Amino acid sequence: MSQERLQQSLSAGPHHLLSQLVGSWEGVARTWFQPDKVEDESPSSGTFRSVLDGRFVVYEYTSAFGGKPLSGIATLGHHLDQGRFTMAWVDTFHVGTDIMTLQGEPGGDDRFSVTGSYFIGEQSPRWGWRVDIDVAGPDALVITHFNIQPGEAPQKAIEIQYKRRG
Repeated sequence: MSQERLQQSLSAGPHHLLSQLVGSWEGVARTWFQPDKVEDESPSSGTFRSVLDGRFVVYEYTSAFGGKPLSGIATLGHHLDQGRFTMAWVDTFHVGTDIMTLQGEPGGDDRFSVTGSYFIGEQSPRWGWRVDIDVAGPDALVITHFNIQPGEAPQKAIEIQYKRRG
């Protein structure tokens, strides 16, 4: 990867999109276990910061489920040679002691999706997990997570609607 390609991406490409996430955010996280029934609704706050000269952003967040606190960290990037967004995610609620790695495609100038998988038990195939990140405006961000049971369509699991903090 050349420095020139990175600079182009930072000014008007995928890395520019990642830079739009940088800042402090607050909002509401909604969780579904069944398609039409919100299981939980809790406040959520997150911070995205740029690292390594804009190559990546690190997302740290806190929220709750059922009144119990949860937190997580994700590193997001875009691999210029493969033309793919990437994410490594750890948290205290979903992935246990694993590091979920996800990859995906841009969905336009203001959104992208990444998909990974997780282990649910020795006798079961891995399940899929998709994260859609949508910059809904300069001060609005929607992060939607989908659970993907093997052989079935994705089901919305979590939606975080953020507003930029001051």
